[in-house]
Amino acid sequence: MELLKIYECLCDRTRLRLLNLLSHGPLCVCHFQEILGEPQVKISKHLAYLRARGLVDVERQGSWMIYELPFKPSRELRANLACLQDCAAEEAVFRRDLARLRKVDLACAPVAAVRRTGARGRCC
Repeated sequence: MELLKIYECLCDRTRLRLLNLLSHGPLCVCHFQEILGEPQVKISKHLAYLRARGLVDVERQGSWMIYELPFKPSRELRANLACLQDCAAEEAVFRRDLARLRKVDLACAPVAAVRRTGARGRCC
């Protein structure tokens, strides 16, 4: 993966927040909306940007679009996501996002099966 593509993606606060949340497991757009308090259009636009550059994968499960980090991320992406995790621990907005993530009901969506089994491509 080209390092420039990674840094282009990391230069936006919303995309950083999305990647930080995805480092804790797959999510669908409605979960991002609830956690970030942003409209679906904005979230989808940023996820499409990340997807086009290979930073996230997506799978349709019925009407749900489930996003996750790549199964085999490049060495560069792994290193930058690890750095994001370290830095996010120091920033209040990222800590609030993770606190909201813990309160979100993930059992209501196909994402629950992906999280529970770690199986890609399968859901309830």
